[in-house]
Amino acid sequence: MNLALGGLRTRSRALAGVGDSKEDRMASSLFTSESVTEGHPDKLADQISDAILDAILAKDPLARVACEAIVTTGLVMVVGEITTDCYVDIPRIIRQTVRDVGYTRAKYGFDAETCGIVVSIDEQSPDIAQGVDVGGAGDSGMMFGFACDETPELMPLPITLAHRLARKLAEVRRNKTLSYLRPDGKVQVTIRYGDDGKPSGVDNVVLSTQHHDEVDADQLRSDIAEHVIDVVIPSDLRNGTVRSFINPTGRFVIGGPVADAGLTGRKIMVDTYGGYARHGGGCFSGKDPTKVDRAGAYGARYVAKNIVAAGLAAKCEVQLSYAIGVVKPVAVRIDTFGTGKAPEAAIGAAVTRLFDLSPLGVIKELNLRRPLFRQTAVYGHFGRTDIDAPWESTTRAKELADELSLRA
Repeated sequence: MNLALGGLRTRSRALAGVGDSKEDRMASSLFTSESVTEGHPDKLADQISDAILDAILAKDPLARVACEAIVTTGLVMVVGEITTDCYVDIPRIIRQTVRDVGYTRAKYGFDAETCGIVVSIDEQSPDIAQGVDVGGAGDSGMMFGFACDETPELMPLPITLAHRLARKLAEVRRNKTLSYLRPDGKVQVTIRYGDDGKPSGVDNVVLSTQHHDEVDADQLRSDIAEHVIDVVIPSDLRNGTVRSFINPTGRFVIGGPVADAGLTGRKIMVDTYGGYARHGGGCFSGKDPTKVDRAGAYGARYVAKNIVAAGLAAKCEVQLSYAIGVVKPVAVRIDTFGTGKAPEAAIGAAVTRLFDLSPLGVIKELNLRRPLFRQTAVYGHFGRTDIDAPWESTTRAKELADELSLRA
């Protein structure tokens, strides 16, 4: 499927239910995913947590970090557990992150220069540390990784397009194409799937964006359709006119932490596969790579993507289960949803032979003890080609295919 952007001039109709008939839409299978901009309060919290993590890892790669942020009107609070010998200026990091996102004017109700900051940090529990110190998992739990052939990035199409729209929305705000936009925003994309399980088109887009109080609602909808939706949605995914719902209430002036308190880890579906695949429940942001919530999920995505890239399946979900203090996963599960070119047991056995999925094994394989996590804190951790995301590499695909061929 060609997902190239640009050159598209077919217009979306804001708030209009035009396009395919209602009967056609109901006969199709629909799936919706969402993304949010960097100004969404939950994503602001994620970015603060990961900015602190990166600053510490830059000085102390072996640090143990688990910090969460809360943002609300005029206030940022950071809490958690950090064990390190280095010093970082947490208030300065917080203010710079808020400034980078775009909350720089007091009239927004939240401002990098004037917001209050509260920091309450303790050390990692020695009960947890004794398991991590010997290379074991820092917690019990299960993590999922997923890949499919719907996009070149081997990601589900709904979340891929949702992220592209959210990024474009932020871009036209930052480059002043639409100078009246403000940082907060949310996007939903609904994809229509055919009887063969393949995407056949975009059914609708829902987009809400914070804006200056003097902009006309009709003008905003027209501008967003022209500069965001029509630019991002590829022509081969338009079967008729895409139904667009832009700022459905007509007004979104009050936004960001003033309108809604934000918390680290509250957008886990945005971070992963948009609800298309299962999720173990743990968030990523603010956690150093010894935390299996993060390293386990990255390792599982790495394995799943290499399985699909190797042509062993069109769709693959990998589940890793860990026990606190135990080095190796206690269970590895492969599900190819009937698309596998080899038995799932054989694929699973090959994965177990070739990949070290212990926390330290994943850290070493993907070189995770370095400051690369703030860049993941918005627009998803997976399917990224614009950042250094080593879990997106497919360099092990041939090795996997060869292993299965040799043992067939």
